[in-house]
Amino acid sequence: MKAEIDRDGCISCGLCASICSGVFRMGDDGPAEVYVETVPSDMEKDALEAQDSCPVSVITVE
Repeated sequence: MKAEIDRDGCISCGLCASICSGVFRMGDDGPAEVYVETVPSDMEKDALEAQDSCPVSVITVE
């Protein structure tokens, strides 16, 4: 699985980083970022939960 964030639409709420800190983190410039592009198999469930929980739907995990 691969994870992506549309950083232009991110509102920097930090929810994704709190749900799946192994894949997402808050960038130094504000919006969240993906720092592990290929989601480890043991984090797939959390990455999908982060995608589903994003209030502005800017996360794609596929």
